[in-house]
Amino acid sequence: MGDISQTLRQQVEEAAHSRTALRLTGGNSKAFLGNPVEGEALQLAAHAGVVSYEPTELVLTARGGTPLQEIEQLLDAHAQQLPFEPPCFGGAATLGGAVASGLAGPARPWSSAPRDALLGVRLLDGRGRLLRFGGQVMKNVAGYDVSRPMAGAHGTLGALLELSLKVLPKPAENRTLVLEVERNEAIARMRELCRRPVPLRGACHHAGRLYLRLSGSRASVRAWQQQIGGELLAEHNTFWQRLRDQQLDFFDRPTTLWRLSLKADVPSLACEQDSLVDWAGAQRWVYSAHTAEQIRGEVAALGGHAEVFRRGPGETAAFQELSGPLLQLHRSLKQRFDPHGILNPGRLFDEAH
Repeated sequence: MGDISQTLRQQVEEAAHSRTALRLTGGNSKAFLGNPVEGEALQLAAHAGVVSYEPTELVLTARGGTPLQEIEQLLDAHAQQLPFEPPCFGGAATLGGAVASGLAGPARPWSSAPRDALLGVRLLDGRGRLLRFGGQVMKNVAGYDVSRPMAGAHGTLGALLELSLKVLPKPAENRTLVLEVERNEAIARMRELCRRPVPLRGACHHAGRLYLRLSGSRASVRAWQQQIGGELLAEHNTFWQRLRDQQLDFFDRPTTLWRLSLKADVPSLACEQDSLVDWAGAQRWVYSAHTAEQIRGEVAALGGHAEVFRRGPGETAAFQELSGPLLQLHRSLKQRFDPHGILNPGRLFDEAH
C-alpha cells in the first residue's frame, strides 16, 4: 500500500507543477454529486484495506479506498456499526468517499454526522504533501480540529488516504412502526416524539405514511411500540436501507432532485410539490416546478439551505455560492491545502468568484 500512496503523491506533485486539474475518484458512486469536474483522474480505489480495528475501543482505521460494504461486514461481525449510516448507492461506495461527501443516512439526528465520527485523517494535499491530523481517540488535540473540515469538502481540500473513526454497538432491538397521517400532522408528531425519551433512530414521512424506527433495548422498544401504536413493518431493515441508498420508487425519476435542510418543525413549503421528509422533518427530498432562485429564496428565508442533489434536464449550480465570513474561511482553507486549485476544481462552486 505504501507504493500506491507514493504513486498518488507523485501524480499530485506533477499535477501541481503543471497546474493540471485532478478529478478525485474512488468507487465513483457519487460522481453525480456537486458540479461536474473536468480533469485527469486521481484513482483512489486501489488504496484500500483495514489498517486497524479495536472492537473494545470502538475505533476503526482504514484506507480511503476501502469499500463501505467491507467495512460494514467487519463491524457487523462484532455487532457494531458506523454511527452516521452512510449511503452505499448500489455497493460501490468507499469509506473515503463517504466521509468526503459528508452524507449521512436516516439515523443522522440521533447518532452523528461523518465529521462527528471522524477522529483523524491522513491525506494528500494539493501540493502532494502527506499530512496527518487528529488521531485515534476523542479530544486528542487542542485547538482547531483540522480533520473535520474534510468531511463534506468533496475532495477539494485533499485526497483522503486513511481515516480513523469511532464506531458504535448495534442496538439489541429494531422495529419500525407505520402510521397513516397527513404531512404537517406527521411533522408535528415527529417533533413531539423527539422531545420525549423515545428510542428513535429514524423518522420519515411520504405519501401519507409516517415511518418510525425504534432502536434500543428490547424492553424500551416494545414499551414505546405499545404507546405509539401503528402497524409493525415486516420489511424493517430493507426499508431503511432502500431509503438510505435512494432505492425507493420516489427517487427513481429523471427530473431534478433537491435536498432541503431546514428546522425540523417548519411546515410544508410552497416549493415542496412532491417530497419525502426525513430526519424527523429536518431533511426533505423535493421535486419541484419552481425555479432554483425561487426554491433557494424560500428556503433561505426560513434559515435553511437548498442544494441540487441530482440533476434533471437543464443545468443549475448544485450549491449556493458562499458569501461573507464563510467565503473568506473557505478561501483561506483552500489556499492552505490546495493553493493551485487542482483538486476537484468547481465541484462545490466556481472558485474564481
